[in-house]
Amino acid sequence: MLIGTWNLENLYRPGGPFGPKDKAAYETKLAALAEVITALDPTLLGVQEVGEPEALRDLVGMLGGGWHAALSQHADSRGIRVGFLSRTPFEVLHDTDGFPAKLRPVQADDKGLVVAEAGRGFLAVEAATEGGPLRAAVCHLKSKLLSYPGGRFQPRDEGERARFGAYALYRRAAEAASLRALADELLDGDGRERDVVVLGDLNDEVQAATTQILLGPPGSEIDTTGFDRADAGDAGRLWNAAPRIPAAQRFSRINSGRRELIDHLLLSHRLVRRLTAAGTGAPGEEEVPRLPSVGDDPVERRGAAGSDHAPVWVRIG
Repeated sequence: MLIGTWNLENLYRPGGPFGPKDKAAYETKLAALAEVITALDPTLLGVQEVGEPEALRDLVGMLGGGWHAALSQHADSRGIRVGFLSRTPFEVLHDTDGFPAKLRPVQADDKGLVVAEAGRGFLAVEAATEGGPLRAAVCHLKSKLLSYPGGRFQPRDEGERARFGAYALYRRAAEAASLRALADELLDGDGRERDVVVLGDLNDEVQAATTQILLGPPGSEIDTTGFDRADAGDAGRLWNAAPRIPAAQRFSRINSGRRELIDHLLLSHRLVRRLTAAGTGAPGEEEVPRLPSVGDDPVERRGAAGSDHAPVWVRIG
């Protein structure tokens, strides 16, 4: 069983402000995405940056028959949202963007705007697999690539950069706490017996505080001394599969020339004990993913073929 996550980067039909400018560029993008998904052959694939449901349907149409798809109804201001593609039938359990009840709204700009929900919704499904029910939640947390009032991607001064960096961090932390609350519902206190995966574009790396929020009870991470020791936290803990990715492949985006692993799969106890392999790019490839280096202005990538992210995947035995 292969489970993956992939940011499809601006999946829009042509002609709008965010997608390819013409049909030829659009078809080239779809073909590039379909080639990778076919190579992955996932049991379940979480996707991000789907700008239009019709565009996802076009992509599914290029994959051949037998695919199932679902999208969150909670899109951001650009219309992008998360979803799932699967070879296996599934049912939607949750589609939410709300913060947990005790989490207060957070500041989002200089004028005092506060937000009480995630910028993009979280979608949770349950799929019937050979190993039993698989529960999965997909997310796309607040980006580290900052935007400023008036559609600017550069700040007026360093004070503005620092403030808007803080606002983005407030939102990403609140979204991580909200996603962890959803994970608790999926685990239902029984991660030793339930197959649960939380996956998506977390927009930060393994040791980032926002990523660590999602793990639950501390300790027992992969490649630590406590990993093989059962403890009370195993029922609610999630394990990041990142240490099982070969070191040369351990990145999913290149930002200003720097390799980053910002797309993650977090596994329940029952799943992590059956983890046999993990990687980025297509399974079986020894080469590192070939990715463009992105900068501060996402508009520069409008209409580019494929994606600026590599898919991240795990294989479960």
